[in-house]
Formats: sequence, C-alpha cells, structure tokens
Amino acid sequence: MSQEPLRVLTVFGTRPEAIKMAPVVKALQAHPMTDVEVVVTGQHREILDQVLELFEIDPDDDLNIMKPRQTLYGLTANALNGMAPVLEKSRAEVTLVQGDTTTAFAAGLASFYAKIPVGHIEAGLRTEDVYEPFPEEMNRRLLSTLCHFHFPPTQGSLENCLACGIPRERIYVTGNTVTDALLHVANGLPSGLPEGLVDLPEGARYILVETHRRENLGEPMRDVCMALKDLVAKHSDLHIVFSVHPNPAVRDVVFPELKGRERVHLLEPVDYPILIRLIRECALILTDSGGIQEEAPSLGKPVLVLRRQTERPEGVDAGVAELMGTDRAKIVERASQLWTDAAAYTRMSQIASPYGDGEAARRTVEALLYELRGIGPRPTEFLPAAVGVGGA
Repeated sequence: MSQEPLRVLTVFGTRPEAIKMAPVVKALQAHPMTDVEVVVTGQHREILDQVLELFEIDPDDDLNIMKPRQTLYGLTANALNGMAPVLEKSRAEVTLVQGDTTTAFAAGLASFYAKIPVGHIEAGLRTEDVYEPFPEEMNRRLLSTLCHFHFPPTQGSLENCLACGIPRERIYVTGNTVTDALLHVANGLPSGLPEGLVDLPEGARYILVETHRRENLGEPMRDVCMALKDLVAKHSDLHIVFSVHPNPAVRDVVFPELKGRERVHLLEPVDYPILIRLIRECALILTDSGGIQEEAPSLGKPVLVLRRQTERPEGVDAGVAELMGTDRAKIVERASQLWTDAAAYTRMSQIASPYGDGEAARRTVEALLYELRGIGPRPTEFLPAAVGVGGA
C-alpha cells in the first residue's frame, strides 16, 4: 500500500456535528500519515462558527447553504449540489461524515456519486421509528447503506450495524467523540457561570432546558413550556434556564409563552464552553438534544428526555436518563420528584458515561490508517467504563 499521507475529506454543518467532528479533525491534523480537508455546509451558521473558533478549525470550503426558513427539500438539494464542485477538485481517498443530519446524508450521497468511500462516525444509532427523530432516523439508515466504514460509539450501535448486514470487519467501535470534546473543554473551564450570563440569586438551583427537534415543534413544544410554567409555580426555589435554539419555529413558541415569566431565564444560543458550564452547574436537564444526553452523564447530571424514544438507550439503561415525551403532567411529576427527593436525585446523578472515554478520535484515525494504509494492528475497541470530570 502507498506510504503517502492518507487524504481525508471531513464534512459537517451543524453545531453538534462540529463538536463531535472537531476531535477527529484535530487528530487527523496531528498525525504525520494523514492529510485532512475540512468542508462545512453552514447548516447552522452562527453556532457552527462558534465551534470552529473554539477548536481553531479553519475550513477549506464553506458552502454556506442555509437560507431563512429553508425546507428539507431546499436544504438537501443545496447541500448535494454544493458538494459537487468540492468533490470534483478534491483528491480525497475517503470522506468522513458524522451522525444523522441532512449535511451528513447529502455529503455521503455526493461522495458515493464521486466513488469516494465514506466513513460514518456515530454509526448505528436507531429508534426504529423513521419519523422520530425526523428526518434524522432515515438519514442514518440511508448512511448505513451508503457508507463503507462504520464507527459506532457503543456495543448497542454495533449490534444495529450488524443487523443491517454490514460486515463486522468494516465496523470499529470507537466510543463517542463527544466525550473527547467534552473532556478537552471541561477540564479547562473555571468554576461557576460567566458573570452576567443569567440573573440567578446566589446559591439558586436551576433546571436547564434545550429543545429543538422537528417532531417537537408546535403544540408539543407548547406543552413543554406549559410544564415549565407549572414547575416554577409549584416550587418557589426553582429557576428555569432555557437556551433557546435559533430556529424561528422554536422561538415563535418559546418567547410568547415564557418571556417575562418570574424565574424563567431565556438565553440566546451560547457557545460550547458556556453550554458545558450550564450543564455542570445545573441541577437537572430537560432536553430533546442527542448531544446533551451524551454529555450530561459525564458531568453527573440527570436528564429527562423530551422524546418518546431515543437512539441513545445507553443512558436510559444506565439510569442516568429517562424518556418523558412532551407530556405536561409527566414532566412536572418526575421533575418535581427529582427536585425534592434527594435519594431519587442521587440515583440518577452518578458521574459515569456509557458513551465514551476520550479516545474515540484516536481510534477512528487508527482504523482509517489500518484499512487504507495497512498501518496496524487493528485498534482496540471501546468498552464503557466510568468517566467523570466533576459536578456542581
């Protein structure tokens, strides 16, 4: 096999993708046998740029595809068409995509059209319902068919890959790269929250909220907002800190329902280090975010998942996350119990992660070099162990 550096094209477009792809990009940049090209689609604009700056990643190409209130049709077409000239000039031997976004699917399909093999980071996640999350569940199923190399984060996602008929030798269990990013950022953060971020009384406890999934837009999100109103009415010491997603469909519900409410603090999207500090300092999290489900256990924070099902069952199985859906009464009942019952809270707040150990990016790079340059041995795969970086 060639002993020239392996040419790798990485493509991402949303903030979660950027956070999870950044450790891989940095590991590729640091390795003498890899040459990395970075392409971003701009599917999330401002909050994507925050992550690029944090990890000091300067893209080689920026497709800047996002338009106001863009449909899935337009987003997919723009991403696919935007990749065509990039691939025509690229000398990449493999494309890496991450997760389940429209960017990941479109980049994978475009690379397939260009006959460039694709590696899928965070492969094998499933809810078994093609409409939840939408369109992410279908995106990752299609990527399982398009991709040649598969990097599932856990044993459960490995089993899902095998169930799709993917040969075992093309699968590498790496752990989730989100833990790599989290450990890198969290260990250098000061204690407490940034001054002026949110007007909390000294010693106040709060619930952190983040929700943005398409299936929760409209009435489901309104139900979540009503549950938050119920919680602050029921508990005089409870504060809500809500990081409001930039999607207008989120903001059109959240601001009319919650703006100006006592002890409800609405924040504009924060950068990743501040998000980690918010997670670290909070008492409890309500979210439909996949990334936060993965980050919170390493910081010892219970998560009530605002979805009926999750492609990340490891947290539920470990007892650090629970599925709530958007049922108003159910959210209020369980959040209230965790707010007032110390024993119930302690059972869910163990500082342990079933998702990763901080070595996922290294394993991914080693797997690519093993496959495409014959440099080996085959990397040892991830097995979960307790990983903690401290709690509030």
